[in-house]
Amino acid sequence: MQHSGVTARLRGVSAVNEKVAWASGSGSTVLRTSNGGSTWKRLNVTTEPLDFRDVDAIDEQTAFVLSIGNGPASRIYKTTDAGMTWTLQFKNEDPAAFFDAMSFWDGNRGVVIGDSIRGQFCILRTENGGRTWTRVPVNDLPPALENEGAFAASGTNIALVGKSHAWIGTGAAARARVLRTSDSGRTWRIADTPLHAGPSAGIFSVAFRDVKHGVIVGGDYTKEKEARANVAVTSDGGISWELVKGLSGYRSVIAYVAGPKTPSLVAVGPSGTDYSSDDGRTWTEIAGPGFDTFSFGRGRAVGWAAGAQGQIAKLRL
Repeated sequence: MQHSGVTARLRGVSAVNEKVAWASGSGSTVLRTSNGGSTWKRLNVTTEPLDFRDVDAIDEQTAFVLSIGNGPASRIYKTTDAGMTWTLQFKNEDPAAFFDAMSFWDGNRGVVIGDSIRGQFCILRTENGGRTWTRVPVNDLPPALENEGAFAASGTNIALVGKSHAWIGTGAAARARVLRTSDSGRTWRIADTPLHAGPSAGIFSVAFRDVKHGVIVGGDYTKEKEARANVAVTSDGGISWELVKGLSGYRSVIAYVAGPKTPSLVAVGPSGTDYSSDDGRTWTEIAGPGFDTFSFGRGRAVGWAAGAQGQIAKLRL
């Protein structure tokens, strides 16, 4: 465990390497460490009371933070100087829109997912480092189910691979589904999954290790210890999904571990953590507290978890 110096609920974390990581949460909280977590510095983004549910670090100096809420509460800020100064890049003006999470292929190209609006998915794209954000046309998206959206629980319901592939997990509807693109988010297709679905259930996190193999996790966030149809795997790029067992409760994060010859994963949720050393087929519980979000440093088996009451912990495998 590490000392964050805050009591906010931290829902976003993004690790760059073993030294530098960023975290975000309620009360406009954004934190950064440059010494492996020995100390965390709170950064001043805005004086307005926003809930930063997602942070995505491009490198040690550059990061984006996303706040949630209807209308102008949904925003994106960016820093290029390690958090010393921030620029407001996007401020939602649609009172019906509510943005949940974001992810970036590189420093220029990224994608943001929001809840559906009048039966239509709401996805934004940027190709210029966030200076402009453009909504994907309705004709390039499948129709959304009633109430279908993306949970703003950990900032990890978008997975990216390579230069153009992405997957988004949905929930809060009659079925839990996965959107997929192979052209940098210009056009999207969708597939049903066997994960438990409902108003408070569905897919909370997506991870892919290449363009074919991926894992989704979730459950019902109102029943944190219930292990009901909450993990599935794919080997065809997300066209079809196979339900597997083993997670010990609702999980809000899934992440691949760098290094092992056999693909290994960590699944994290408020009630605990599970580990798989066989590409998600079987799982073993890791002793310790639960968290809302988690991120490995790129190419490392070292990462940070964060959660309620400002909790931050460093995991080394």
